[in-house]
Amino acid sequence: MLQGTGSDVGKSLVAAGLCRLFARRGLSVRPFKPQNMSNNAAVTADGGEIGRAQALQARAAGVEPRSDMNPVLLKPQSETGAQVVVQGRVIASATARDYHALKPTLLPRVLESYGRLAAQADLMVVEGAGSAAEVNLRAADIANMGFAEAADLAVVLVADIDRGGVIASIVGTWAILPAPERARLGGYIINRFRGDPALFTPALDIIRDRTGLECLGIVPWFADAARLPAEDSASLGKGRAGGGAMKVAVPRLARIANFDDFDPLAAEPGVSLHMVEPGRPLPLDADLIVLPGSKSTIADLAFLRAQGWDIDIAAHARRGGRVLGICAGYQMLGRTVADPLGVEGPAGGVAAGLGLLAVDTVMAGDKVLRRAAGADAAGNAVEGYEMHMGRTDGPDAARPFLTLEGRPDGAVSADGRIMGCYLHGLFSSDAFRAGLLEWESGLEYEPMVDAVLDRLADHLERHLDVGALRRLSGLQP
Repeated sequence: MLQGTGSDVGKSLVAAGLCRLFARRGLSVRPFKPQNMSNNAAVTADGGEIGRAQALQARAAGVEPRSDMNPVLLKPQSETGAQVVVQGRVIASATARDYHALKPTLLPRVLESYGRLAAQADLMVVEGAGSAAEVNLRAADIANMGFAEAADLAVVLVADIDRGGVIASIVGTWAILPAPERARLGGYIINRFRGDPALFTPALDIIRDRTGLECLGIVPWFADAARLPAEDSASLGKGRAGGGAMKVAVPRLARIANFDDFDPLAAEPGVSLHMVEPGRPLPLDADLIVLPGSKSTIADLAFLRAQGWDIDIAAHARRGGRVLGICAGYQMLGRTVADPLGVEGPAGGVAAGLGLLAVDTVMAGDKVLRRAAGADAAGNAVEGYEMHMGRTDGPDAARPFLTLEGRPDGAVSADGRIMGCYLHGLFSSDAFRAGLLEWESGLEYEPMVDAVLDRLADHLERHLDVGALRRLSGLQP
């Protein structure tokens, strides 16, 4: 089990690389994360949803993503509350205090999911959440040491040297853990190293003298990490804008979701992708504005207006610019968004949309979770997944943006410049992306992701003590 000395230390990336490394050695590998908090989710082969990082790790392991790989997923809806997804299905919306009280009831289901996967695997690669040293939350912990003890796992700490204070983060984590949990620590990995590792040798001695822990590897900075789907919105903006001739602008909504939709655009050599931060206007010279998904459509509509982005979008449309909305972004482009049952907020709420598409949305019915494939109006193949509440209809829906599995999806304005659909992941389809951008770049996105995973596995194999990791996992060196 990989546990961090803090959040965003690179656990997800190391886990993905290890999944690919050991799978290439002929082992049956399964990724697992007991509890995740992210609005970047993926639809699984069994029709549930899990964190995007676990879907990437499954891909690295060469297996289909399953709901059991991330049995508890928290999807923030506000500053204090989140949707709780258990084994792929929404069970509740809860405040932080309510969820803390709920956690003890979830451990049996987490262990159930782990057991099902472990029965199929030679090796489980388990990722913790946040910091291993969150001892104030230890009593009901299911994400870090609480799970490691319940499943009887060895633990390797992952620490990020790039943020500074790495010696203190490792020694401090060790110091704050009780003795039985310290005994689970099999070593640590220094991640995101820049410079000469020889200069860090004295630090290894200091850490060993204070903790008894051995370093299992110093992993240099892996620049290609920016080309892989990120787990957390904290990663947005890192390595995104490029120098391409086509400028694509995406307003960064407060509750932005499924933002890995834009990774293929960031990878396009001819595209300059701008994730526009709150407080900044959308660029006047944007060729395309894309409204992203959101965990709370009505709340983010209000947020969008508070930034003045509605004015920017309307002006862009008046100048003949193109606008594409995905999922919640599609809903926002319509005339109204109604929430009669209180799916996202107070029951009975109705918000005015941007009015650029003649469609209306009602938040009702079961949550749609499904993979889908089809084509756009020009016949370009497209595939992805749907993950949404609400149903959208109206005159512009008579001109569907996509046809998926023989059914219409989305809408297009009469002039063809305003478009929307419910399909996430559509930019990963090379033919569709080339058609939308109106040029053929030659980028094959999905093969590129696999090539990066292979390079990541090579990178870890060079810099980690793989034999020690095998021994900690109970495998022969």
